Amino acid sequence: MGHEMSGTVVEVGHDVEGIEPGQRICVNPATGCEHQGRPECELCVAGRRNICTHSAFYGLQHAAGGFASDICVDAIAVVPLPDNVSLKLGALAEPLAVAAHMIRISGFSKGQSALIFGAGPIGCALTLLLKEAGARCILVTEVTESRSAQASACGADEVVNPIISSSAVVDATMRLMAPGADVAFDACGIQTTFDEAFACTKPGGTVFNVAIHEKPLQIDLNRLVLSEKRLLAGNAYTTEDFANVVRLLERRGSDIESFITAVVPLEKAVQGGFDELVNNKAHHSKILIEVNGEGS
Repeated sequence: MGHEMSGTVVEVGHDVEGIEPGQRICVNPATGCEHQGRPECELCVAGRRNICTHSAFYGLQHAAGGFASDICVDAIAVVPLPDNVSLKLGALAEPLAVAAHMIRISGFSKGQSALIFGAGPIGCALTLLLKEAGARCILVTEVTESRSAQASACGADEVVNPIISSSAVVDATMRLMAPGADVAFDACGIQTTFDEAFACTKPGGTVFNVAIHEKPLQIDLNRLVLSEKRLLAGNAYTTEDFANVVRLLERRGSDIESFITAVVPLEKAVQGGFDELVNNKAHHSKILIEVNGEGS
C-alpha cells in the first residue's frame, strides 16, 4: 500500500546516475515494460506507461509500497524534489499529477470554462490547476462545507451544493457559463454526476471522466451524437505530468499545503488514517502517513 509517496534516498545501484544518497524525492508509481525486464512497447516508448498493457503501480499491483520504512524502486520512477519542497508536499505530487494529466489530455485551453463534480482531493487539485491554466470560470459541485471551502480557496468562482434542488447544478452552470461548460470533469463517478455532466456541457464541449467507478454506468449515446459532445477519460499520469506538478509545488507550495489535513505516524495509520477517513471523510482532504518521522 501507499502509492502517493516521498522520501530520502539512502542507497543507489552501481549503475544509477543523477540520483544520490541523501537526495529528497517523490516517486512516480506508474511502471511499464522496462520495470519488468521487457522490451519497451510502443506506448512505453511514447512515454505512456500509464496505459501500457503491462503497467503496474508501486503501492497497488507491485508488492512494494510507501507504507514501509524502506522501498526499492527503479531509478526511472524517481522524481527529485526542489530544495524548497518538503517531503510532505512531495507526497502530494501524485494526486496533483492525476489532475494535471486529466486537464492536459482533455483539450482544455486558456479562457475556457470548467465544471468540476466533487471537491475531494482530485477535484480541488483540478480546480487549482485549472485556475493556474487560465480558466475563465470554474464551477464546483460539493455537498460538504469543509470541502466547499477548500474548493473556493483553490480558485473556484462558485461552489454549488447539488442537493439544494434537482436543478441546482444546471441552473448555476447556465447562469455562469451559458450555453454550458466547455469542459465538465466528473471526479465523483456516480450516475447522477455523469448525467449532469452531459446536461451542463455546451454543444461541442467535452465531458471528461476522472473517477474510478464501483459499478458500470449507463449512457445515452444520442446525447453525444445530437450535440457533438465528446466523452473522454484519463488514467493516472506520465513523467511529463510529474515534472509539471513538481514545478508547481516549487512555486506554490504554501498554497497547496492546505490540502494536508492530518499527519499521523505509521503505527497509528489504522485509527488516525483509515478509520478517520471512514468516519470523518467530509473533514479531510489528504491524511499523510509519516513512516520514519521524516516530514520536512
